[in-house]
Amino acid sequence: MSADTNLMPIPGPVDPVPVPRAPVSRADGRIELVGLPREAIRAALDRAGLEPRVAKLRAKQIWHWIYNRGVSDFAAMTDIAKSQQPWIEERFAITRPAVIEAQVSTDGTRKWLLRTHDGHDFEMVFIPDADRGTLCVSSQVGCTLNCRFCHTGTMKLVRNLDPGEIVGQVMLARDALGEWPKEGEAQSASSYTSEGRMLTNIVMMGMGEPLYNFDHVKQALKIVMDGDGLGLSKRRITLSTSGVVPMMARAGEEIGVNLAVSLHAVTKEMRDEIVPINKKYGIDELLAACAAYPGANNARRITFEYVMLKDKNDSDADARELVRLIKAYDLPAKVNLIPFNPWPGAPYECSTAERIRNFSNIVFHAGISAPVRTPRGRDIDAACGQLKTTAEKKSRAQIDREAEAAAA
Repeated sequence: MSADTNLMPIPGPVDPVPVPRAPVSRADGRIELVGLPREAIRAALDRAGLEPRVAKLRAKQIWHWIYNRGVSDFAAMTDIAKSQQPWIEERFAITRPAVIEAQVSTDGTRKWLLRTHDGHDFEMVFIPDADRGTLCVSSQVGCTLNCRFCHTGTMKLVRNLDPGEIVGQVMLARDALGEWPKEGEAQSASSYTSEGRMLTNIVMMGMGEPLYNFDHVKQALKIVMDGDGLGLSKRRITLSTSGVVPMMARAGEEIGVNLAVSLHAVTKEMRDEIVPINKKYGIDELLAACAAYPGANNARRITFEYVMLKDKNDSDADARELVRLIKAYDLPAKVNLIPFNPWPGAPYECSTAERIRNFSNIVFHAGISAPVRTPRGRDIDAACGQLKTTAEKKSRAQIDREAEAAAA
């Protein structure tokens, strides 16, 4: 298969199924550099006509300007000859997804509606806390999994996000938070860490199933974790899956980040309803894959996400069965209990505060951490399970008018 063919892993008889998709080129014909590995940048410069030694040097310089300085204008790259900058600008691009709308919740949570260069919309969310800030990153436009509690699951899958669009979300957040080094500040990779910054953690929990876009997510996260790239430790990155069992071991071996699993139920019948991928990969198969996840230990526990749905999965019996399953598979685990975040037309209600508290107590008293996640960003539909692009709630013309007005 040709190197320029996009692969979109989608659900099928065997996961993932590589389905060739023609790559979507930029309208201006330039090559997007964001999301390319360093060697790919060098090769692109080489193919464009630079002498190999020069291409290697320019690739190193461009990489530094993109990921250490946050620069998107070749003219700002002061160590590249001014005479060569227009030649590079004509052939290459350094862009972020376009910001169509930005919202801020009363609790400080931020949500952005973003648009790809070919006109597809998706969302990302930043959640600030006292000692850290977490960016919730999307991996697809839409989703195929149809989890019934999740608003994103009501969307059709449009396409995978490419590595540049995934990395671009992190870069956009740093733009918005003012977290690139200022003029005159230290530029060394060792100084470019999450310490002292608002954006300290990344979770692949936005729109889409990351393990159905494995290659692009892997390439993007390698850049995010690169000490000379965006410089975030793999211990500060969590990948969330609904249970794409065949890809979980590869995620641990080839990416090595923390694992979160959208469990949400402890019986086959209820999980089949809430998380339909359970019909393909059942609870026992999923938990066995969790037990085998590379690097999982008491210091790096697997997180089980569990949305609390009234009279569905929130009984004392459910809590006891959750404890039994975790102990049966000897899992180093913690459980995040998530009060259900409502959205228009949702088929469920949130469990009562008392019911959630009782459920948490049962799990906690069995020696398993079971914190209740405080809902964040509900007023701007930015909370867990609420993401669905505003473009599906407004007409495209209205969105475009608002974008033009904001630019003016």
